[in-house]
Amino acid sequence: MQLYNFNSGPSILPQEVLDQAAAAIHNFNDTGLSILEIGHRTSHFVEVVTEAQQIIKRLMGLDDAYEVLFLQGGATMQFMQVPMNLLDENGLAAICDNGVWGNKAVKEASIFGPVKVVADTADKKHTYINKQLDIPNNTTYLHITTNNTVEGTQWHQYPQTNALLIGDMSSDIFCRPTNFKQFDLIYAGAQKNMGAAGVTMVVVKKEILGKVNRKIPAILNYQKHIEAGSLLNTPPVFSIYVSLLTLRWIEAQGGLVEMGKRNQEKANLLYHTIDSLPAFYCPIAKEDRSIMNAVFFLTNPALEAPFLTLCKSEGMIGVKGYRTVGGIRVSMYNALPLSSVQAFCDLMKSFAEKN
Repeated sequence: MQLYNFNSGPSILPQEVLDQAAAAIHNFNDTGLSILEIGHRTSHFVEVVTEAQQIIKRLMGLDDAYEVLFLQGGATMQFMQVPMNLLDENGLAAICDNGVWGNKAVKEASIFGPVKVVADTADKKHTYINKQLDIPNNTTYLHITTNNTVEGTQWHQYPQTNALLIGDMSSDIFCRPTNFKQFDLIYAGAQKNMGAAGVTMVVVKKEILGKVNRKIPAILNYQKHIEAGSLLNTPPVFSIYVSLLTLRWIEAQGGLVEMGKRNQEKANLLYHTIDSLPAFYCPIAKEDRSIMNAVFFLTNPALEAPFLTLCKSEGMIGVKGYRTVGGIRVSMYNALPLSSVQAFCDLMKSFAEKN
């Protein structure tokens, strides 16, 4: 049976990336060694890190004012590491709480300094992006989650601010052309559009660092990681290599322009199908719908379980909504082909006709 991978993360990867990664486990670049057993400070691996950093800067259109780091701990670590490096008791973190991940960022930042929630969309169950932000003059940084994986919303135009702009792009990194220079720090877990779980990309403007008055443990200090070239400790070698392969794939496919074209086509197809079938409905404000994660429901809740059972029997993987939200969630990351979305839409139409 053919499988259709709609997992929200870790998510689908390009087949050629999987093939290349599998080959490298047995013999990396004709070294006779597995990628799993090469030294992380050898020239073999330093070249992997360097090339990955170079591709990221090309895709983002960034110059040497920015550094690219490969760290561990996922976006969850960054909820803490960002304020530890940027926020002290004399500053203020302005944070948009548009769902699960924004809420976690609020809680972690409050450990290190004052926090103000400048947008909270809980009043409508996080089904929209509140763009009316009241940002105080003493704000150190504004933190946004550019795509809300759980709730199915996405920023399509980023807010303007005189403060530093921080972006958690874990679930929509490299999904489309973006003005990355608008941000002072971007972080993203790799396990959606950029590779395998286990590594987190951080892109930071160097001039914003070293301003807080606290002592920062070396392993959590961005400046120390920059000085060490992301080799301060043993990095997740295999995850970084899979990220390199995925980045190469993105460039070879046509870069972010092509990714954006494909992803918009997939999203348009799915949302049009949802809106055309009375058996389904999407509560997300149309202007804020995510092109990565479509969250929707059945008009008759009693039909949700039968629909999910049908999805499972037809090889549709990972479509059950997040545990606190429920419903259906279809994730359409870069590597997901349009044919998979078409197959899911055909299944929805068939189910609607019978019910």
